[in-house]
Amino acid sequence: MKKFLNEIRMQFGNATSLYRLMAINIGVFLFFTLIRTFLFLFQVNDSWLDLVINKLSLPSDFGTLITQPWSLVTYMFLHEGIMHIVFNMLVFYWMGKLLTEYLGNDKLWTTYLLGGLTGGLLYILAFNLFPAFETVGQVSRLLGASAGVIAILIAAATLLPDYLVHLMIFGEVKLKYVAIASILLYAISIPYGNAGGHIAHLGGALFGFTMIKFLRNGTDITTWLAKLGNRNKSKSNLRVVSRSKRVSDEEFFETKRNSQENIDRILDKINRSGFDSLTGDEKEFLYKASGKK
Repeated sequence: MKKFLNEIRMQFGNATSLYRLMAINIGVFLFFTLIRTFLFLFQVNDSWLDLVINKLSLPSDFGTLITQPWSLVTYMFLHEGIMHIVFNMLVFYWMGKLLTEYLGNDKLWTTYLLGGLTGGLLYILAFNLFPAFETVGQVSRLLGASAGVIAILIAAATLLPDYLVHLMIFGEVKLKYVAIASILLYAISIPYGNAGGHIAHLGGALFGFTMIKFLRNGTDITTWLAKLGNRNKSKSNLRVVSRSKRVSDEEFFETKRNSQENIDRILDKINRSGFDSLTGDEKEFLYKASGKK
């Protein structure tokens, strides 16, 4: 058993951010589902399990939130049912691989967490601001990875709007149209149930869009979280060029400026003509500039 656990720990440590986050989501879901199944089979009262899940879910009530601040993070790793987690993980896998391919590991997990945080905060704000939620504001709770997943979807669509994805019914569709349709669907669905979830989706979408817009203008709003998460600082990322001690200040900033110009030019070319239009040198440059691990 110890050998098995060590192997799992090693595999998890060597996995990319995409697979780590998927593993955490699936593992948490299986953990609570198996416990509930066990309690059902032996006809044991499961009210305590609901209490635990409530403590990990995000409340819209400020007073309750103060007593469980960790729920701002833990809520985005909980799921209600099999279809809930299957849909989230499928979208997360497809869009996560795309975002990782172009921006690297750090951008994936920081976008997921900050998108989930933004979605959660917008949910809390909406349920304390709009009269429509006055009767449920004290008891409403949010759970699910959707806000973080939607942040990644919208980030990918903002970065690569003309990237083609294959949808079962519609065939090949540009990613920007998938993003627009998703946002509209969440917005018009608010009055018809799961209003908190739809509002959180819009919050995640807002972060994904804003993050890429800032990134293209030379500002990485996820850097602070990446630095907190990386004990061993990476030598480079999309917006940073490593500096040699023997390089002068003027040479360093000139190299950084030229590197950024090349990145912007390559991204613009991808937007116009697709990834396949890049030359081998351009693909290699983008890969190295993304700081992938």
